[in-house]
Amino acid sequence: DAAQKAVKEINTGILVLPNAKLEAWLNSLSSNNAQGEYYLTDLIAKAVADGIKVHPVQVRASHLAAGVNNKLQLAELERIFQTEQAQELLKAGVTLRDPARFDLRGRLKHGQDVVIDVNVVIEGEVEIGDNVEIGANCVIKNAKIGANTKIAPFSHFEGCEVGENNQIGPYARLRPQARLSDDVHVGNFVEIKNAAIGKGTKANHLTYIGDAEVGSKTNFGAGTIIANYDGVNKYKTVIGDEVRIGSNCVLVAPVTLGNKVTTGAGSAITRNCEDGKLVLARSRQTVIEGWVRPEKGDKK
Repeated sequence: DAAQKAVKEINTGILVLPNAKLEAWLNSLSSNNAQGEYYLTDLIAKAVADGIKVHPVQVRASHLAAGVNNKLQLAELERIFQTEQAQELLKAGVTLRDPARFDLRGRLKHGQDVVIDVNVVIEGEVEIGDNVEIGANCVIKNAKIGANTKIAPFSHFEGCEVGENNQIGPYARLRPQARLSDDVHVGNFVEIKNAAIGKGTKANHLTYIGDAEVGSKTNFGAGTIIANYDGVNKYKTVIGDEVRIGSNCVLVAPVTLGNKVTTGAGSAITRNCEDGKLVLARSRQTVIEGWVRPEKGDKK
């Protein structure tokens, strides 16, 4: 009738029931109706009869009561959820370059004037300080990022802590237990895992730092790696302050480099190095006179 047509609500069929009463109520349901069916909605009358208060709950938007029957519907609801999260961040002062290309899959605590570019994924528990900028296509998971840090595109963070005024990426990877102090530079294709990096230290190119303790103002040359794993056990490397590690060096753990040590490019460091020393660990270059390089014959 007209009064019924004026009602703008529907029953979604979602019920929250007292478990102690449910078995008895279900066993007392009857199919004595025109359709010969059992109706869960009859439980409302049974609750009233038992003196149980019934509270209707209105949802603020229809999608909150929508069902999911396939992957398409799941994706549609996920996008609505992500849009609402993005809108809340925008209202709170976070700059999202494109709210439609941002995913928050956890909880984000943020400071002021944070800027997040497109296709950034935030997972788990993430804390971002003031004036942090995150470039496109980054994944940040269970991480803490200090104020004024700039993260270039395609960088991955997981289970790590980054200090203030850092410059990270592009294509940097910080793995669990990476702990970076302030003013640290981590460049392209640098991976850090279970390592503490001191203030002002730089690793700008193609470097692996694992299971290490690194002092302040140390510089890693391009292509440097710490060989920390023998196939069974992992070992620690300790590097002091103001150390200069030449390009393409291998530091074979366990090993300690004192303060202001300099290693020549291409060295394989296997023994501890005293403070202030220049260390070379490479074979002498030799020219073999009279050597003829083998060549393939002409194809017939």
